[in-house]
Amino acid sequence: MHTEQFGNELKNLGFDFYSGVPCSFLKSLINYSINECNYIAAANEGDAVAIASGACLGGRKTVVLMQNSGLTNAVSPLTSLTHPFQIPVLGFVSLRGEPGLKDEPQHEVMGQITTQLLDLMQIKWQYLSNNINDAKVQLVTANEWIEKHQPFFFVVKKDTFEKENLKPEDRSIHRNKKKIEKTSSDEVPSRMETLNVINRRKDEKTVQLATTGKTGRELYEVEDCSNNLYMVGSMGCVSSLGLGLALARKDLNIVAIDGDGSLLMRMGSLATNGTYQPENMLHILLDNQSHDSTGGQRTVSHNVNFVDIAAACGYEKSIYIHSLEELENEINEWKKTKGLTFLFIKIAKGSKQNLGRPTVTPSEVKIRLQRFINDKG
Repeated sequence: MHTEQFGNELKNLGFDFYSGVPCSFLKSLINYSINECNYIAAANEGDAVAIASGACLGGRKTVVLMQNSGLTNAVSPLTSLTHPFQIPVLGFVSLRGEPGLKDEPQHEVMGQITTQLLDLMQIKWQYLSNNINDAKVQLVTANEWIEKHQPFFFVVKKDTFEKENLKPEDRSIHRNKKKIEKTSSDEVPSRMETLNVINRRKDEKTVQLATTGKTGRELYEVEDCSNNLYMVGSMGCVSSLGLGLALARKDLNIVAIDGDGSLLMRMGSLATNGTYQPENMLHILLDNQSHDSTGGQRTVSHNVNFVDIAAACGYEKSIYIHSLEELENEINEWKKTKGLTFLFIKIAKGSKQNLGRPTVTPSEVKIRLQRFINDKG
């Protein structure tokens, strides 16, 4: 099938924002998306789903591209982000290891279970035809599911796409401009105290994204409002979600509130964020060196210098925060000067007694957030 013609059909339907991880079966479609659309190269397939989901919240129609082995990396956000929030991403997954065709041994099992896995995740799917006319009809069907707020995946067999050459790319290198490391003792406030400071610095153009677990639950108790999103799963994906939204809506201020256990799970996202450099994103890490939502088990964050890592990954500013006063000052400074910024603060273990859970459903959270975003457009 002629790749550019197929890609243009996608574009005609409004799909112009892509994220993914390369696969040889999909290389021509990936090359097309890099050449002609907005393509974000993710560190892993789960991050790609989260990036596309963020852009979808911002009003873009999004596509994720992955090898079927990488579909396993995407299971968490596909079941606990796109499903509960009803975020409709369009997916293309290759069929490496197709039964009856010779392939590498690592693809054997996934070749047998790819479509079963999609069924188990309750994702509608079809094998993509290599006939352009048939594929056009399939795209109409896929788009109908997307408009019903349901994800849809195409399973792509070998040699479906004709060769599409990759055009030369400009590759800018982003380097850290400001790094402040630990210089004094830590105040170690509670999470609730820290969230109060973050929340009171928001304005009418701020969207706050809280990582899964007690961070989202406590932000809900600090103040439930239409410009908040409380992640309920997809651990480690909050800054990737923020990246997609920040790139889709550069007129908004995106604040991604992360945790140490969460960031450790998908630390490659820092490199992606640093490369694509959304100046309207503030990434705040609350580090209590524990998995507080699951019983307080220790993380390994005591052995990690997140400020150095974020700086090395190209965040424009990477700053160690010692106190709530410093936190408030740096948020105020970011609102004035912008630039992709990472703020790190140590917080106390534990949480508010008798902590509740949001009574709004994830899909309701998404709907009201999109209304807030659209009102700002």
